[in-house]
Amino acid sequence: MIFSLPYALDILPALLAASLVTIEATLASMLVAVVLGLVLALLRRASTPWVRLPTGAVIEFIRSTPLLIQIFFIYYVLPLYGLRVPTLACGIAALGLHYATYLSEVYRAGIEAVPRGQWEAARSLALPSWILWRSVILPQAMRPVIPAVGNYLIAMFKDTPLLATIGIHELLGTALMEASQTYRYYEPLTIVGGVFLVFSLVASVFARRLEKRNDAN
Repeated sequence: MIFSLPYALDILPALLAASLVTIEATLASMLVAVVLGLVLALLRRASTPWVRLPTGAVIEFIRSTPLLIQIFFIYYVLPLYGLRVPTLACGIAALGLHYATYLSEVYRAGIEAVPRGQWEAARSLALPSWILWRSVILPQAMRPVIPAVGNYLIAMFKDTPLLATIGIHELLGTALMEASQTYRYYEPLTIVGGVFLVFSLVASVFARRLEKRNDAN
């Protein structure tokens, strides 16, 4: 099959519109993962075993099961128990929860990398716990984890095609729908690959600049 530029230009607006759904899902899921990942990291460091151990078990369970199964569980199983949410919200929740468990380990490594002297100095000043974490520990812990967070953002973007399995018309799902009507897969899949490549490169450059900016500070 020969690549048809007129056909590619004809379907390009629809695919670009679908890419906005992909980007929206990625950014919303990343926001969930960044916040929830930090919460999980802090809970896993709790001094009480009844908080620390269940949190660790949940993290390991989610990390050890496929993302696609988690998407299906949230979309198909939770409504059986009365928890009904919009389809896009299901996808965002699944992606956010899945990657939150990975980011929690990244955060935990960053927190443990803070020099012990910083902890002791802050405690010697009798700082309240929330000030210790906000002003002393987290600013130092976040800097070294920026590259890993950027990598997970790119990985999450590349996992968004799984959302098509629950009927979300993101980029790949729209491309396959178009191809099923015309039986031309070359052009839509080529455009999809190009969009994914451009977004991944832009995200990578942004993460590197943010890392350099933090290093300079």
